[in-house]
Amino acid sequence: MNEPEMLREPATDVGQTTVIGDYLAWLEQHRNLACADYRALHRWSVTDLEGFWSSIWEYFDVRAHTPYDRVLGRRDMSGAEWFDGATLNYAEHALRPGEHMPGDLAVLARSQTRGPVQLTWGELAQQVAHARAGLRRLGVRRGDRVVAYLPNIPETLVAFLATASLGAIWSSCAPEFGARGVIDRFSQIEPAILLTISGYRYGEKDIDRREEVAAIRAALPTLRHTVHVPYGPAHLPDTVSWDDLLAGGAEPGFEAVPFAHPLWVLFSSGTTGQPKPIVHAHGGILLEHLKNHSLSWDLRPGDRILWFTTTAWMMWNSLVSGLLVGASVVLIDGNPLHPDLDWQWRLAENTGATLMGASPGFLMACRKQGLTPATDHDLSRLRQIGAAGSPLPPEGYHWVHEQFGPSVLLNVGSGGTDVCSGILQGSPLQPVWAGAISGPCLGVAATAYDEQGNEVIDELGELVITQPMPSMPTGFWGDTDGSRYRDTYFHAYPGVWRHGDWVRFSAATGSCTVAGRSDATLNRGGVRLGTAEFYRVMEELPAVDDSLVVHLEDTAGGPGELLLFVALRDGAELDDALRKLITTKLRNALSPRHVPDSIHAVPVVPRNRTGKKLEVPVKKILLGAASSEVAGRDTLAAPASLDTFAALAAQRLAH
Repeated sequence: MNEPEMLREPATDVGQTTVIGDYLAWLEQHRNLACADYRALHRWSVTDLEGFWSSIWEYFDVRAHTPYDRVLGRRDMSGAEWFDGATLNYAEHALRPGEHMPGDLAVLARSQTRGPVQLTWGELAQQVAHARAGLRRLGVRRGDRVVAYLPNIPETLVAFLATASLGAIWSSCAPEFGARGVIDRFSQIEPAILLTISGYRYGEKDIDRREEVAAIRAALPTLRHTVHVPYGPAHLPDTVSWDDLLAGGAEPGFEAVPFAHPLWVLFSSGTTGQPKPIVHAHGGILLEHLKNHSLSWDLRPGDRILWFTTTAWMMWNSLVSGLLVGASVVLIDGNPLHPDLDWQWRLAENTGATLMGASPGFLMACRKQGLTPATDHDLSRLRQIGAAGSPLPPEGYHWVHEQFGPSVLLNVGSGGTDVCSGILQGSPLQPVWAGAISGPCLGVAATAYDEQGNEVIDELGELVITQPMPSMPTGFWGDTDGSRYRDTYFHAYPGVWRHGDWVRFSAATGSCTVAGRSDATLNRGGVRLGTAEFYRVMEELPAVDDSLVVHLEDTAGGPGELLLFVALRDGAELDDALRKLITTKLRNALSPRHVPDSIHAVPVVPRNRTGKKLEVPVKKILLGAASSEVAGRDTLAAPASLDTFAALAAQRLAH
């Protein structure tokens, strides 16, 4: 196996200039623990769980209303008991009363629907206190569910923090979701309060959401009140206005809840079945995001985090957790590509971002278009570029390095809604390897297993986690006996978390590469092939805009059928010459096994709203499933993107 090229070594002054360096010094002073490098620190973090997570608690000065009795009680992965006895509140740590200069900025919002909005720490705390009082007037109490059909705007953040401060439970959907997708999610948790807008602007297009809101309200019989946040031009009848919600007296305060008390319910994408309602706890998310945002993302007071996301993706939850470490958050709503690719780089300049998050697809598009953001904009405050959502090809690493040099850390990660954080990631203490993720996150005992449950190194295997983490879900909402939760993560390897990614860990470098979802892995003649390596080759073909590959197994034991679908750039045609070029590139760059049996042009490659390609739903459709059974249209970035595959499946079955 060829090892990846090192593009960036850890900074030599990491101990003086980064949070993780300060944490290492703290460990040596307070725990008499010296770690020579990241590998040693990670090894300790997953072999001494009590020592590591208690150090996070102490280093970040977690405010407990009552102290914990022990760090880790029951250790069973599907029901680990963390910090038993402790009571706290996430929102209290996000606002940290008394620790911020009230006039410093906490929130910077940019939108295509209205002008810029900014909130100081003092204004944010005041609005949260008013919203908290307003929710109490509407009858919201600890344990009630408050749901939001809202974009990424300051009102959403205020409502979330107010909800959390009461010990009520938050969940949100982005307003680009249609009514069916929202109802499929919110109906599972029986909400008491809905916050919503009537419409918004996406690029140059006005979107009216009044019909969707009416359908959602009609389908949620447990709703006691609907709060209208003024963001579109229309009025919503029979609602409480946002101004009225905040009009009463302020009520600052934070309900002390147990460590495992639900904070929010996140939903899986719903592209392979009904969205799973994943419950995360106040304490688990607090500790995980304190650790991740400081030790991996190197965020600290005065920093600013910009990461384009919608309120339906766990990245929104991670974004707003920047407040936990004293960083300001940049909230963006609208079309991320309007009026052009350069818009997000301009936002990074205008808001003084120190950490900018981006999808790998965005970075590769910038590279293909020849953008030069480091020279075109003043990004002198930028220290990290984060990338997540799908694998980033080596060419993307090189482009970022060429643009920004060693002064900006490219931190590529892979994690998920399931843990609401990273599993694999980089940090200032780790090297950057072209085409590879730097390694497992601290406190995450990640490795690869073969089908028999044996650990494998330097070869592809299932990504697993072998020790509990505080941010693992407390369960699925309504799954009273935990059977659905256990079947989702612990069925394949009893007592071990199976994440669903296909990954290779390097013994030499400690880095890892994600080859795609393991349920989309291609098995040709007993040899497993990851989808990500196909896409890396296709990314380099000028005529190909996007691609998707699936393998249909032969039930009789034959080689099966490998199908490649390509979305072409304007003016390109899938003729014999392009077919030959594609097969030659795949054979030479990968192997003869990677040559598809057939290549088909499609108008668009189906992706969900977080940008992940939908190999498994496409495969199910080609095997005869109805598209409505494998993915709701509301979950798709392009609602009609599966229609082409349904038509192709009908043709195949007819023959």
